Amino acid sequence: MVGNSTDPGSAGETAIVTPSEAVAAPVPVPIAPPVRLSSGFGVWLRDLVISLAISAFIIIFLYQPVKVEGTSMMPSLDDQERIFVNKFVYRLEPIQRGDIVVFRYPRDPSKSFIKRVIGVEGDHIRIEDGQVFLNGNLLDEDYVPRAYEDERSYPEVVVPSNSYFVLGDHRTMSNDSRDFGPVQASFIYGKAVFGYWPMDKMGRLR
Repeated sequence: MVGNSTDPGSAGETAIVTPSEAVAAPVPVPIAPPVRLSSGFGVWLRDLVISLAISAFIIIFLYQPVKVEGTSMMPSLDDQERIFVNKFVYRLEPIQRGDIVVFRYPRDPSKSFIKRVIGVEGDHIRIEDGQVFLNGNLLDEDYVPRAYEDERSYPEVVVPSNSYFVLGDHRTMSNDSRDFGPVQASFIYGKAVFGYWPMDKMGRLR
C-alpha cells in the first residue's frame, strides 16, 4: 500500500510504507443468521412433544381409555362403547354405592370387568325375585329398565371388610357378585367416569 505524508523535518520528502508495515483497516464480516427450522414447524414440533408428554402422563397416572365388551351394563354402557376410566380418584375418595367400577375378575385376574357398586363394607344385601334390598330397604334402581330385570334371588350377605358387592345393570346378562361374591378393594383399579364414543352417548357416566 502506498500513501503520502508530510514529514515536518523534511519538506516534500515522500515516505514509502511497505505492506508488511501497514495496519490493515478492519473489513466488516457479514454475520450469517443462525440456521434454524422454520419457526412454524419448530412451534408445531414443540407443541407435539408437550402434548404427547401430557397425554402419556394422563393415561399412565390419571385416565385410561377403555372399550366396553359385552352387554352386562346396558343401557348405561353399550357393547363396544368407549369410555375413560379414572385410575387416581380412589386415592382421594372412597368407593361409593352407585359408582361404576373397573376391576380384575376375581376368578381370572388377567380379565377386567365393569359393574356397578351396590353395597360397601358392612352392608347387608339380599335379592328377592330380582329386587335388591340394601340394609333391609328396597333399593331404588332407576338405572335398571324393566326389560333388563330378572327374577333371581340371592341369600342375605354381609359385605366383608375392604370388599364391595357389584351388579351389572342388565341383570339377565350379567356375571357379577351373585356368581363370584363380593370383590376385594385391591382388585378395583378405576372408576368409569366419561363416555366419549359413540358421539350420541358422550358425557359423564352415572
